[in-house]
Amino acid sequence: MNIIETHSLSKFYGKERGITDVTISVKQGEVFGFIGPNGAGKSTTIRTLLGLLAPNSGEAMLFGQSILENGHELRRRIGYLPSEVDYYAEMTSRELLEYHANLYGLENGGEKIRELAHYFELNLDRPISDLSFGDKKKCAIIQTVVHEPELLILDEPTSGLDPLMQNRFFELLESRNSKGTTIFFSSHILSEIQRLCDRAAIIRGGEITAVEDITTLLAKQMKKVRLVLASDTKLELPEGAQNQQWLGNKVLFDYVGPTKDLLQWLGRQEVVDLTLSEPDLESIFMNYYRR
Repeated sequence: MNIIETHSLSKFYGKERGITDVTISVKQGEVFGFIGPNGAGKSTTIRTLLGLLAPNSGEAMLFGQSILENGHELRRRIGYLPSEVDYYAEMTSRELLEYHANLYGLENGGEKIRELAHYFELNLDRPISDLSFGDKKKCAIIQTVVHEPELLILDEPTSGLDPLMQNRFFELLESRNSKGTTIFFSSHILSEIQRLCDRAAIIRGGEITAVEDITTLLAKQMKKVRLVLASDTKLELPEGAQNQQWLGNKVLFDYVGPTKDLLQWLGRQEVVDLTLSEPDLESIFMNYYRR
């Protein structure tokens, strides 16, 4: 079952394009990454997906239902963390979170709030106006997950968190996902996508340029090759070699192409030492953006 499904979703701001023909699907229990730099259309996609913005064309379905027709009911099953949060400054975190828990009718909301606040080292009794940006983000995370939603939609969720809290947040997401929670994770930080996600969509200029599983993205893209040869005679490198750098009998180059072709070429050379590095997601991302 697809928990999220969009078909040719488009949103314009006057004459300016927000997103165009965005078509994606997210399966139940999947962690789906949404990659793109600031301004690529990630937040517009999410807000349109949630029914917070009306699309100019196309449709968005959550749990197999139209968000525009069943938004109130569907949003109760979702935890949404926006990229920026703004709260009533005079309230404490405890007051805000207990109010939120009451809206969802949580019988043990206070206990869950205390557990999550302890986990994220958040003082619940300070006024929100006195909280740092990082503590406000912790409060927002707790608000997003405390009612144990079936679907988490997270827009740049780690901004403001220090590395320790980021790791705790990832561990919380991994735990929730292991229990069946579906996660839509939007970020421009590619190491986060690489750690958490099963598949990812790359968005550029409001359009989806690729949807791939992470393993496939990594496997079919550029590899870095470092060779130490038996002599310093320069060889003709294989088709697909780029950015070659020679230093005596050592050569470093990037390779784009089938791995088996590279291995066949290597088998014909007098190689003393070989280092073959898999690409990171950053290299893949930039490769897609150069297209």
